[in-house]
Amino acid sequence: MQDDRAVADPRRDFFDRLAGNWDQEEPSAAAMTAGLAQHAARLGLRPGDALLEVGCGTGKTTGWLARQVAPGGRVLAVDFAPAMIARAQAKALPAEFRRLDICAETPERAGFDVALCFHSFPHFRDQPAALRHLAAALRPGGRLVVMHLGGSARINAFHAKLAGAVRHDLLPQGEAVWAPLLAAAGLHLAHLVDDDDLFFLVATLA
Repeated sequence: MQDDRAVADPRRDFFDRLAGNWDQEEPSAAAMTAGLAQHAARLGLRPGDALLEVGCGTGKTTGWLARQVAPGGRVLAVDFAPAMIARAQAKALPAEFRRLDICAETPERAGFDVALCFHSFPHFRDQPAALRHLAAALRPGGRLVVMHLGGSARINAFHAKLAGAVRHDLLPQGEAVWAPLLAAAGLHLAHLVDDDDLFFLVATLA
């Protein structure tokens, strides 16, 4: 695997600086887990699933996700910002935390039933590369889920108002953009919702 420390990305320092107060930032852990719970049927997590959580931050949602795949399941939660991972590891949640850059590395080949990018996909500096690594991490029949508690227009407008490294981070919009982006990574767009209060995409191995 490639060592993500060798990859220049100003977003890493941006999120490292925020890590100390991330648990106090909105949306709160309670709001995020409530949003996940509201759409639990869409997520379709089952006991025994192997789940890859990409962009886990300080683990605001990791405990909830771990409960959905118990008993018998596992969660590998990854983030490219070392300060975020350090905060998450200190919580002693029932998951494995690992510093990993999904734009440069595949955590485990064919290791997961579900790969979840919750509130994280716009911040992948190389989205086609990230999708290739995510596809490689899925088992046959596995699913990639990209989810936000807000639609793409709302997410993109919010980022555009920010200063610094994430100002130009965008969530792709529309099936005409997503379908070929996913196909290039060997994934098939199975489902897409893009409403004002929810972005929910499911892709499967083609």
